[in-house]
Amino acid sequence: MPGIGQVSHVIAVASGKGGVGKTTVAVNLALGLAGLGLKVGLLDADVYGPSIPTMLGIRAEPGEEEGALLPIEKFGLRVMSIGFMIDETQPVIWRGPMVTRALMDFIGRVAWGELGCLVVDLPPGTGDPSITIAKSIPGVEILMVTTPQKLALVDVRRAIRLFQRLDRPVVGIVENLAGFRAGPGAAPIDIFGSGGGEALSRETGIPLLGSIPIDPGLRQAGDEGTPILVRDPENAAAVGFARIAAKVLGSWHARCQ
Repeated sequence: MPGIGQVSHVIAVASGKGGVGKTTVAVNLALGLAGLGLKVGLLDADVYGPSIPTMLGIRAEPGEEEGALLPIEKFGLRVMSIGFMIDETQPVIWRGPMVTRALMDFIGRVAWGELGCLVVDLPPGTGDPSITIAKSIPGVEILMVTTPQKLALVDVRRAIRLFQRLDRPVVGIVENLAGFRAGPGAAPIDIFGSGGGEALSRETGIPLLGSIPIDPGLRQAGDEGTPILVRDPENAAAVGFARIAAKVLGSWHARCQ
């Protein structure tokens, strides 16, 4: 049966600003949850800039069965993206209603099956895709991604307020690009500043689930279609993603007790 009726948890990864590594967080969160034993789906809701096909190295079109779209499976995830259906050089020139219809198809027509979690990668900003996902999926939770710099925090605050107005819980903050070490034991270089995630957590009361360092290996893994949690699970960034996934799962278990 198509749709999300057999999905236990839906968590949407959001940011108010582009370029903060939101898709990297979404992909590795999904892999981290799968590594903890959950059946996990990954929905690319960034219709205008779908990056998940590149990050997972998928070059295929989804099948169809009895009117339902079949997600593509990779690295143990069930994945759907508009990027599977268009050439990577083709722009998506859609107005809001077309975007909304496409997302509703992904929610209702994809044969997600029984999942412990569906991770949704939202586009940056507070436009139609974010509103559609927040309004259309009962019980969806939001995970916000920021960088330490003040400029990112300004936009993330706006996005947090959007989801709060829509009565959707923002369950955590992930700080990405949180420092660079030139080598083992080297002092961190705060290229994008420091402490932004902690300050936002204190201000909003939303827990900071983790900080992910700047790592050339993390960038290379995404560019080459093998995410860091698959390629190098001992990498510091990969360990950080695994800890974030464990905290998300732990929060679900705590609420069920």
